[in-house]
Amino acid sequence: MQGARALVLSSLAFSLMTVCVKQLGGRIPVSEIVLVRSVVSIALTGTAMALGGVSPLGNNRRLLLLRGICGSVALLCFFEAITALPLASATVLQYTYPTFTAAAAWLLLGERLRRRIGLAVLLGWIGVVFVIQPEWLGAGQNGLALRPVLTALGGALFTALAYVCVRRLSTKEHPLVIILYFPLVSIPLTLLMVLHSGVWPSAVDWIWLLGVGVLTQLGQIWVTKGLSCLPAARATSLNYVQVLFAASWGWIWFNESITAFTCVGAALVLGASFISLSSRQP
Repeated sequence: MQGARALVLSSLAFSLMTVCVKQLGGRIPVSEIVLVRSVVSIALTGTAMALGGVSPLGNNRRLLLLRGICGSVALLCFFEAITALPLASATVLQYTYPTFTAAAAWLLLGERLRRRIGLAVLLGWIGVVFVIQPEWLGAGQNGLALRPVLTALGGALFTALAYVCVRRLSTKEHPLVIILYFPLVSIPLTLLMVLHSGVWPSAVDWIWLLGVGVLTQLGQIWVTKGLSCLPAARATSLNYVQVLFAASWGWIWFNESITAFTCVGAALVLGASFISLSSRQP
């Protein structure tokens, strides 16, 4: 019960984080949002490492840097998609990452690719079509713009690549070291962008920015606790509550409507994600 409660709380925290990002969209560049989030992350992670006596260097630094690059690009894409798409749609498209992860693990790590993965990929991409709502599907003028959709899918792809790196690193590196290399890469990357096109936040914007960092950290703490208490397949299915939260916040805060096409697409994508993850269980 504690594991399930922790995972629901993590989904709530992550969904509220997307609300903070969307509130800032149009006023604060996405790179600046990622920068503040990364500064909060490195401060909290660095403190935890200092208290625990963990060396920050790590062993496989090349792979750690690659994990940081993939994670940074993934977050930039996801935040950009949040500002341009309805919250529910952006979240659903992000959840295509397990099918990308399964394919990447097969190609890069030599993991067995079961037939169920083929079904998952097919279901997932049919779901993406429903979420996009093209006119030929009979969705009228409710279709999503192609560029933010591709950005969201790019974020899912780089999320998958980051997870593959983490899977390889997790047997030899301390979890805090793996986490640390994300802000170590994202801070200089986004700082260059902010110096070029940054905006000084207002007092209210600072609240939303700090909300992004704090809520993300809380979400990571709760998801780690939940995963330690429950089997991965069940834990992942509980994480899908985030889509329901995102749809609710989109409707309440941003007056975003939920169409039947979005619901069908969400069901297909989340079903595909569950198949992809459960098929890798022993």
